[in-house]
Amino acid sequence: MSTEIEKLTQILRDSNNIAFFGGAGVSTESGIPDFRSSNGLYSEKLHVNFTPEQLVSHSFYIRYPEEFFNFYKAKLIYPEAKPNDAHRALAKLEEIGKLKAVITQNIDGLHQAAGSKVVYELHGSVLRNYCTRCHAFYDEKFILKSKGVPTCTKCGGNIKPDVVLYEEGLDDNVISGAIAAISKADTLIIGGTSLVVYPAAGLINYFRGKNLVLINKSSTSADNKADLVIHEAIGKVLGETVNNI
Repeated sequence: MSTEIEKLTQILRDSNNIAFFGGAGVSTESGIPDFRSSNGLYSEKLHVNFTPEQLVSHSFYIRYPEEFFNFYKAKLIYPEAKPNDAHRALAKLEEIGKLKAVITQNIDGLHQAAGSKVVYELHGSVLRNYCTRCHAFYDEKFILKSKGVPTCTKCGGNIKPDVVLYEEGLDDNVISGAIAAISKADTLIIGGTSLVVYPAAGLINYFRGKNLVLINKSSTSADNKADLVIHEAIGKVLGETVNNI
């Protein structure tokens, strides 16, 4: 067992109010690539190159709904993806009463699939979609099967994913819950995120606890503030650590 894993194991043993803040790196181990690493899209119809950020912006959704859904279905929904060791370890930490909340920037629902109960989804979820007119609910399977722009079978309105697009604000209730969990935590684990997407990344500034732990393959802006930094795959680190508790 590496010294870093030993240190983390001890921190988790001594902690009773852990919060986890995670990003795309948690899901890449389930085979879901960070959509920002995609090359974007060249639209044959519009003869324009779009960046991934433009493709999932509110204005793009309004102006080019068909292109939006083409990209969304191809790059943001992964129906075959399953929880990995990181998701399972966090669910186990919650089950034994140590972890109080998962705050995630991911939209894939894998934390809940692994068994986590308290999950604040800062950017929403691809598993929820609503009619913009009558608010009827549709799951991701309906979206994947639909041709072009998904329309409501009840009223004919357009269906919009419950995902926070660029240019849209985060949900106030989700933010409040996330801030409360982070500010009450004795240990905050930040994992699989480069901490560049705001306002989400700013939430870690609410942490006032004892141990700030950072697990990410590359360096982040918070490395110098952390009590423990581990530059390894998060599934391996959390999986090993939680098995040792």
